[in-house]
Amino acid sequence: MAIKKHGKKYLEVSKLLEVEKLYEPKEAVELLKKLNYVKFDPTVEVHMKLGVDPRHADQMVRGVAMLPAGTGKEVKVLVFAQGEKVSEAETAGADFVGLDDLIKQIEGDWLGFDVAIATPDVMGKVGRLGKKLGPRGLMPSPKAGTITFDLAKTIREVKAGRVEFKVDKTALLHIPAGKLSFSEDALMSNITSVIDAVVRARPSGAKGTYVKSVVLTSTMSPSIRLDIPTALALKP
Repeated sequence: MAIKKHGKKYLEVSKLLEVEKLYEPKEAVELLKKLNYVKFDPTVEVHMKLGVDPRHADQMVRGVAMLPAGTGKEVKVLVFAQGEKVSEAETAGADFVGLDDLIKQIEGDWLGFDVAIATPDVMGKVGRLGKKLGPRGLMPSPKAGTITFDLAKTIREVKAGRVEFKVDKTALLHIPAGKLSFSEDALMSNITSVIDAVVRARPSGAKGTYVKSVVLTSTMSPSIRLDIPTALALKP
């Protein structure tokens, strides 16, 4: 298999990065903007390597982070509900609201939404979508706060910049933290919120060093390694 080589522009901006250096978060955000060479507005991501074994239930890391400056993109919200909760979801700004009709569409491979929310009383029906939605991270879940009767609040939060995270089988997290066009202060507030949420989500079974590395990157850019103590000291 051919090894993918980086293009000329990538290699050029990479010269600005000291590979062995561990950067302070503010310094990393400033550098990340200088490393951009694409013509679109890239998504900024925080990647974290954790000292957990996700195969054990008491070491699974998942949760939500509220991005104060938002995600920078329109979030399509689908709500599974019935009765009076349908109008509550519509009033709160949900893009798709229903039950049997939506289940049928999803079973037919339609996935035109970013977040799915459900009221607890309909999960008996929604549960059968697990194989479709689970692998894509779209299945409503109590841990992610997307199975709830408080639809208005949850929809507002999701639209405003609520992101879910879940550690993968290699103990890595990849969490969006806004767009590179955001101001440095806005990105810092989002990154701070993300790291704080991950720290607070430390599971009971985690032993030893919990956060092993924190990396800041944007779409197609080189990655910047952060100084862990400084990153973990950030407070919202």
